[in-house]
Amino acid sequence: MTSRRPVAALRPALLLLVLALGGCASAPTGQPAEPALPAAFRHAAPASAPAATPAATEAWWQVFQDPVLDELQATAAAGNTSLQSAAARLARARALVRGAEAARNPQVGLRAGASRQAGPIENAAGTQGNLFTLLADFSWEADLFGRLQQGVDAARLDAQAQEALLRDTRLLVQANMAQAYFELRALDAERAIVDAAARSWRDTVAITSQRLRTGSVAELELVRAQAELAAIETDGQALQRRRIQLEHALALLTGVPASSFELPPRDWRAPLPAIPPGVPATVLTRRPDIAAALRGVQAAQTRAGLARTAWFPTLTLTASGGSASPDLAQLLQASTRAWGIAGLVGAVLFDGGRREAGILQADADLEAAAVDYREHILVALREVEDQLASVQLLANQSQTATTAVNLGRRATTLAESRYRSGLASQLDVLDARRTELRNERDALQVRSAQYQATVRLIRALGGGWEVAALSSPP
Repeated sequence: MTSRRPVAALRPALLLLVLALGGCASAPTGQPAEPALPAAFRHAAPASAPAATPAATEAWWQVFQDPVLDELQATAAAGNTSLQSAAARLARARALVRGAEAARNPQVGLRAGASRQAGPIENAAGTQGNLFTLLADFSWEADLFGRLQQGVDAARLDAQAQEALLRDTRLLVQANMAQAYFELRALDAERAIVDAAARSWRDTVAITSQRLRTGSVAELELVRAQAELAAIETDGQALQRRRIQLEHALALLTGVPASSFELPPRDWRAPLPAIPPGVPATVLTRRPDIAAALRGVQAAQTRAGLARTAWFPTLTLTASGGSASPDLAQLLQASTRAWGIAGLVGAVLFDGGRREAGILQADADLEAAAVDYREHILVALREVEDQLASVQLLANQSQTATTAVNLGRRATTLAESRYRSGLASQLDVLDARRTELRNERDALQVRSAQYQATVRLIRALGGGWEVAALSSPP
């Protein structure tokens, strides 16, 4: 009886130690601090036309009703290298989940061997002899304090974050594709305007040259017309250079070599979708980058708790069994069989502060992940407000630009009429035509900016504004 009293006296101390270690191992809990989402966006305004929203089976870019864009998006989905890289990272994260889950399962091994030995270890006579062995091993670590399960949970959260990042990469590629495509179509339309103006000025130069030979005009008028034609042709060449660069950008997005990619010019007739009024700020919860940042915070919380389990002892159960015999024919006989089981409890008593440093590092990672998550929300709010304001202001600017185009055309008509009547000089016609061309190009650039802002808004909202499609992040 007296021999059991020291053990019984140690039980309360061991219980207190386990409770203390349990307190050390508890992970930080609670959701990360984040700025409160507003009820509505500041720059959201009622739409002047019914909002165009994609159907449940449509992709967001299909609201533009452009079949060429649809084909490009399909090609990019299959061949874009950024998407393939993100998919590979997701596959790696899922493999790490399987590895973490495997650590919770028993490990079973089988060993077979044959050796020839000599000396007292083999037998007393020291003669040479054979030894054949066939052994099976079993080991399993008991997850007493949830260390292995927390490792699995953290790996799963990492995989979910990579899945969200894959969706974010896909959305980024889709948005970049749409922006580059619309910019290229705007350049086609602008190039058509410049080419028409160049043809008109070539006719003017030809007529002025003929009139100069007859002495009807001075050489100055011909030089002015030639200078204007050269300036317009220079602009056309610059537009063509930019178009080629956009073609190459589209080739990269689709995963096609730039040398074999070509997108012929065509009319730009894609409708501009209207933004519906009252888009709630909760639409940001489906942004994949925010979902990934949230999973990053949750994974950091789990690892903070995992770092604290380093204070706990580990319990490993092992078992082995098999046969050993100097005669291969007798290896499977019952007389040669042996087995054993064991339990091993281990704990580090002193590590020079390594575990405490691991906890501090995990806490710092958690703090960094929480700040990153909050920054993602702030950036998302800024991006949406920027594009909502841009869409609204560009709509007003488009109306003003249309008015300027109409007035410029009217001014050119009046200047040409007065020139033919001898009431105005060729310089007046030159200024009127230059103003008309500038106004038309400005109006087209505003229209292009409207498409760019709309695509950026869709991307900032996480891929659309359909409220019915809202869901919590995966």
